[in-house]
Amino acid sequence: METLMVDRVHASLRLFMNRNAVFLCERLCAQFPAETNVQLLATCYLHNNQPYAAYHILKGKKMPESRYLFAISCFRMNLLREAEETLCPVNEPNVEVPSGATGHYLLGLIYRYTGRVAPAAEQFTQALTLDPLLWAAYEELCILGVAEDANECFSEATALRLQQEHTSTSNLEKSNFVNENRVLSSNVSASLVDISPKQIKQLHANNTAEVPGYSHLRATALHVQNSVQSNVGQFDSPSPTVTQTSGIVPPPLFRNVHAYQNTIIGDAPAKPKMNAVNQPLRRKYLDEARLKKVTGRLFNQSSESIPRRSARLSRDTPINSNSNISQFGGNVTDHSSGSRYEAVDEMWTDNIAATSSSVSIAEGRCFEQDKPERILSQDSKLVTGIRELLGLLRTLGEGYRLSCLFKCQEALEVYRKLPEPQFNTGWVLCQVGKAYFELVDYLEANHFFELAHRLSPCTLEGMDIYSTVLYHLNEEMRISYLAQELISVDRLSPQAWCAVGNCFALRKDHETALKNFQRAVQIDPRVAYAHTLCGHEYSALEDYENSVKFYRCALQVDERHYNAWYGLGVVYLRQEKFEFAEHHFRRAFQINPRSSVLMCYLGMALHALKRNEDALEMMDKAIFSDKKNPLPKYQKALILVGLKKYPEALDELERLREIAPRESSMYALMGKIYKQLNILDKAVFCFGTALDLKPPAADLAIIKAAMEKVHLPDDLIEDDL
Repeated sequence: METLMVDRVHASLRLFMNRNAVFLCERLCAQFPAETNVQLLATCYLHNNQPYAAYHILKGKKMPESRYLFAISCFRMNLLREAEETLCPVNEPNVEVPSGATGHYLLGLIYRYTGRVAPAAEQFTQALTLDPLLWAAYEELCILGVAEDANECFSEATALRLQQEHTSTSNLEKSNFVNENRVLSSNVSASLVDISPKQIKQLHANNTAEVPGYSHLRATALHVQNSVQSNVGQFDSPSPTVTQTSGIVPPPLFRNVHAYQNTIIGDAPAKPKMNAVNQPLRRKYLDEARLKKVTGRLFNQSSESIPRRSARLSRDTPINSNSNISQFGGNVTDHSSGSRYEAVDEMWTDNIAATSSSVSIAEGRCFEQDKPERILSQDSKLVTGIRELLGLLRTLGEGYRLSCLFKCQEALEVYRKLPEPQFNTGWVLCQVGKAYFELVDYLEANHFFELAHRLSPCTLEGMDIYSTVLYHLNEEMRISYLAQELISVDRLSPQAWCAVGNCFALRKDHETALKNFQRAVQIDPRVAYAHTLCGHEYSALEDYENSVKFYRCALQVDERHYNAWYGLGVVYLRQEKFEFAEHHFRRAFQINPRSSVLMCYLGMALHALKRNEDALEMMDKAIFSDKKNPLPKYQKALILVGLKKYPEALDELERLREIAPRESSMYALMGKIYKQLNILDKAVFCFGTALDLKPPAADLAIIKAAMEKVHLPDDLIEDDL
C-alpha cells in the first residue's frame, strides 16, 4: 500500500495535480508516518504554494533533506534568519549544508538578502564548485558584480573534470563487466536448481507482472522466484556510487547499469560449485524447462512494451543479426531452436563443458564485444555534449557578466557570437534590449524587446524595463497595450504591474502610478526596480521622505541597484543637500562608470559645491561617453556661464543645437549670454525662439520676464535663468 501511494503521489506531481498529490500524501503520512513520507508531503505543499504547511510539519526534523525543505519554506515565508539557522546550526558548526550545491545556493541567497555580500559570494562559488552547471549560482555572482570570467568558470578544465567524473563511472562499469557473466550465471544456475517444473510453469504464467512501485518495469521468471532475494525494486534508481562521486547526473543508460550491478552483486547467492553430483540435476531441469518453452531472457517484455537499454543502444551500434540474445533483455523467442537453454549456459555459466551450437557461441561473443563498444559510443557522445554545453554557457555567462558590470557594448559583441537558435530566444533578446537600454539607445532597445515579446509573449522577465523604454519614447498607446497583455498573462507578476504603473506615469497621473508600483512591491518585495519606481513617483509628488524610504528599500534588496543611488542623489540635490547628493551620485557612478547621465548629475553636484574644475572635467567625460546626450552639453554651458566664459559657453550651445534644435531652455540660456555680451538683437531673437517652442509653464514666465528686461541694465535684473 505504501509503495503504491508513494508512486501515485509522484505521478500526481509529475502531472501538476498538486491538490491531488497533497490529499494522497496526507493519507500516506497518516498511515505510514516515516520522515521520508513527511518530506514528500512537504514537497507537495511547496508545489501547491503552501510553504506555511511545509514549515509546520518539518519544524524540528533533523534529516538533511528535511532541513533543506524546511529552509526553502522559511525562505518563501521571508523567515531568512530561521532558514539560515536551519542550514547552518549555530550550535553544530561542523554540520554540512544539506543538498549539496543547491543548499549552498540557497544559503547564498539568504546572505545576499540580509546584506552580507562577501559570504553570499562565497556560498555561490561553493555551489558552482560542487556543480559547475548550476547557472543560477553564476547568475547571482554576476548580479553581485564578483563573478569570475566565464571562460574561467566554464573552462576546458571544467569540461575535463566533468569528463573524468563520467570516465570514473564508465570505468566502474567496465571493471564489473568481466565478472558480470559469472555473477549472472550464479543467479541463473541457482534459480534453475531450486525450482521445480511446476514452479517454472507458474512463473512463466506470471512473468509479465509489474514490479511493485515501478510500473514501467516487468518482473521476469528468473527474478521473482522464491529462492532469489534480489531487490528488483532498486531498478532504475540512482546508484549510491554514482550520486556520491559524480558532479553531474548520469543519463538513464548509465544509471540503470549501476542499479543493476548493485542489485546482482549485493544480493546474488553464492555461485554453486559445479561437480558430478549437481551437474546431472541441473541438466535435468534445463531439459524440462526447454520442453515447456520457458523464456531464457533476463528481462521479459512483450513486443509492445517500451524499449529497454539494449534497444536504445542498438540505434547507435547494430547487433549481430544472428544473435537472439542481446546484452540485457535479449529475446529467445518461442519458435527458436531447441538449444535455447544451451545458449544461455554458454553465455551465463563458467567452466562448464560447451553443449550449445556455434550460433550460441557467436551470441556470447557478440555480447562480450558489443557492450564496451556501446558504452564507448555513449561516452564519446557525453564528452561532446559536455564541451558543447560548456561552450554555450561560456558565451551566455560572459555576456551576462559584462552586462552586470555595465560593459554593455562588450556584452553585445559577446551575445552576437551566439548561434542563431540561441540568439533568437526570449531571454537573450531581453538581455540585448537591456544592454541597449543602459546605453540610452532606446530605439534599439525597443526593437529587441519587441522581438522578444513577439517571440515569447509569456516571458515576463525584462518586461518592466521594456515598459520603461516605451515610457522614454512617449509611446503611450503601446505601453498601454503591453500592460494589458502582461496582466492577462499573469496578474500576480510584479513586471505586469510595473508596466501598468509606467503607463499612468507617462500620463502624469502619479498617484495612480504609485498605487500600481506599490502593488508590484506587495507581490514580490525582492524586486528592487519596483521599489525604485515607487521612489520616483514619490519624488515627482515632492514627497521626499517616502521617496528616500523606497530608494533605501531597493538598496536593501540589491546594493548594486544604481538607479536607487541616483534617485537618492536627485532628492538631496533638490533639497540643496549638495554633499549628500554628491556622495550618492558617486556611489551610483562607481557601480555604473559608463553612464553619461550619472556623470552629468555628479558634475551638477560638484558645480553646486563650487568645485567647478572637477565639474567641468566630469561634464567632458559625460559628453565623450555619449555624444548624443544633450544634458551634459547644456550643464557644461551653465558652468561656463557661471565662470563668465561666455564665448566658450556659446560654442557649447551651438554644438548642442545640432543635436537638440528644439530645446527651449537652450535658447533661453543663449539669450542670457547675448544679453551679457550686449548683443541685444540676438538676445531678443533667442528669447522669442524659446517662447515659440512652448516651454514648460514654470519656465514660461521667467523667459517672458527676461525678454521684457533685455534693455535694462544688468544690476537691475534678477538672475532667474
